[in-house]
Amino acid sequence: MGAEQKFLVCWCACVCVCAQKRLWEGTEVGTNLADGASDNKVDHVHDTMQATDAPPSPPAKDQTQRFAFDERIWEATNVEINLVEDAPPIRDKEADEADHVLDTMQTQDFPPPSTAKDQFQEELVIKPLHSGDIYASFQFRTQWDTDFLEKHKFSHYRLFPKSLGQVISKFSVRELHISFTQGYWRTMQWGQPFLPSPPGAELWVWFQDTVTDVDLAWKELTNVLSGIFCASLNFIDSTNTVQPSASFKPLGVGNVTDQRFLRYAVLPREIVCTENLTPWKKLLPCGSKAGLAVLMKSEKLFHSSFHSQALHIRPVCKDWQCKSTSWELRQTLNVVFDLHTSGQGKREWSLFKMFSRTLTEACPLASSSKVYVDITDNPQGELFELSPATPLVSQAVVLGDGRTYSVYDLTDHATFGQTHSLNVLLRWRAAESGEMLRPLLHGERYVAGYGLQTGEIHTLVYNNHPYRAFPVLLLDTVPWYLRLYIHTLTVTSKGRDNKPSYIHYQPSKDRLQPHLLEMLIQLPPNSVTEVTVQFERALLKWTEYTPDPNHGFYVGSSVISALVPSVVAMDTNNTQERPLFSSFFPCKEESTYFMRIYTEPLLVNLPTPDFSMPYNVICLTCTVVAVGYGSLYNLLTRTFQVEEPSQGLAKRLANIIRRLRGVPLLT
Repeated sequence: MGAEQKFLVCWCACVCVCAQKRLWEGTEVGTNLADGASDNKVDHVHDTMQATDAPPSPPAKDQTQRFAFDERIWEATNVEINLVEDAPPIRDKEADEADHVLDTMQTQDFPPPSTAKDQFQEELVIKPLHSGDIYASFQFRTQWDTDFLEKHKFSHYRLFPKSLGQVISKFSVRELHISFTQGYWRTMQWGQPFLPSPPGAELWVWFQDTVTDVDLAWKELTNVLSGIFCASLNFIDSTNTVQPSASFKPLGVGNVTDQRFLRYAVLPREIVCTENLTPWKKLLPCGSKAGLAVLMKSEKLFHSSFHSQALHIRPVCKDWQCKSTSWELRQTLNVVFDLHTSGQGKREWSLFKMFSRTLTEACPLASSSKVYVDITDNPQGELFELSPATPLVSQAVVLGDGRTYSVYDLTDHATFGQTHSLNVLLRWRAAESGEMLRPLLHGERYVAGYGLQTGEIHTLVYNNHPYRAFPVLLLDTVPWYLRLYIHTLTVTSKGRDNKPSYIHYQPSKDRLQPHLLEMLIQLPPNSVTEVTVQFERALLKWTEYTPDPNHGFYVGSSVISALVPSVVAMDTNNTQERPLFSSFFPCKEESTYFMRIYTEPLLVNLPTPDFSMPYNVICLTCTVVAVGYGSLYNLLTRTFQVEEPSQGLAKRLANIIRRLRGVPLLT
């Protein structure tokens, strides 16, 4: 090979490496090899290198594709790009080798740009409560038009978290709902939340009907989610997992009703802290760097009366015809601030007082970013004053009631004003804000009885509607160490027996599965329905007790699901543009709306042995063994030697004198 040919191959290799690097970095490379070829081979390679290093500017009609390319929105990964199909051939053998290298470089697997099929929305709802507290609810929604079950269709994630996408694809998940809650939602003081959740950790999942071993997939899924959210979900096993038959129907699109593919578990003792909030925030497209997520300061969020963060994944309709579906990821965070106990002393509040931060911009990746302030009880401004004022007002039907909200659109730069910062401030003008209407549906739960052998669980369900009766579905999950006497189950309303129209009971198995009790009960108007059942406490093995057994054992909350009569007509068009906080649960009737509430968790004491007695026995036994065995060991292993006693001083002096006199020595 001549010097000219070697030089040609070297230049082609350099061009190949440079172009591959540019392709990896996502830089658009334009090559135009069809304009003509130079007779000189070295000049031809030199022209090719210059065309690679200095690409021509794209025409105006390609602005959309170039912007999409910069955003890196891809659909496929195996696409061949041939850039030199029209290049004239080089007849020499050495030049053919150079063309082969160049063709290899130009046929890299590189996806073409495409339009975005995902979108992101964020909302913050602030509601002054009648108790003087402040209720703040964050709503984040990411929607992606893709199919996770067909792995070859996608490989790039833009807005949707890749970790969750891989979980859905690997375990064939149809719906996933998980929540972490610290505190108990006080319904009689605060009203109904937008999205309820029980204290502790709750997880329920619908799997695809193609899953053969649901229990194995459930076990692996809980371990993966435990690592993603830094939680104790790996403690979920068969002893706290049930398969509800009617309570947890799919919230997304689909008619999967086979409860074999449903799993539900709750950990009422799970503690929620910063290590759970941090990975939750990292799932957002902008993280906590921009948008509403900048307000999520851990120091403020956990210094509150109630804190709950949740994540919901489900398939939803893509359009109003619902011919195709897309995946929806909804992240919610609900927090209740008690401004009196936090040292404020006044009912006035602002974003800075609650979160120690203000809003400066919307998330750049969000198509919608809004702040809603509930002004339903302040139609003429006689109760409080909202600053800065906003002309945008929105009305929505929330939990069967019409509400009015002042709206701050963060995508509009005029919202931030000259200070480039938004700090919503509310000043109260009246001392009292009126009485709160009692919730139509409410539930309570407690344990009765005395001693450590038997007891009784009481569940109270309130129907506060003055003239409407409606059915509710009650779900109770009781651990196996509380052995229920199902023949003692009684349901009474207004002093009379109320026979459930549907009962599903799954008995427990010691150390294998818990009790599951589901009942469909008709609640009379303006009544209190009491459900009682007796139980017997089991005696655990000493290795099954917790490190603090005298604290007690937690029993998960009861779940009450119902279609509650609505005060105003509900909107049954689920595809219409509505605020996120009012469009989670699907609505099929104008006269009713779906509601799910949770009761308090129970704390039950079990017969606990005196764990100090084993300690005392161990100490005494070890002492006896040490003394007895030590003495015997010394006797068996020591060797004894006889030593002659040494002569005294007087005897030695006498022997010296006797030796001098020639007398026999003393012995």
